[in-house]
Amino acid sequence: MQIDKDTVVNMIRERGDDAKAGQAERELPDQVDTDQHADLLERFGVNPQELIGKMTGGRDIPGL
Repeated sequence: MQIDKDTVVNMIRERGDDAKAGQAERELPDQVDTDQHADLLERFGVNPQELIGKMTGGRDIPGL
């Protein structure tokens, strides 16, 4: 799933980790692919599946 970098950065900021948010802002591509960038997301403390759930309002998406 493609997610805008700003959405990911804001999620990290909401957790109160401004240092990681700043690092994510510098290192993540403009469009984050939850499959392709899973390791990078984990490094910033973001679980890709949790992120997908948040973006889809908790609905299951077939094939994910």
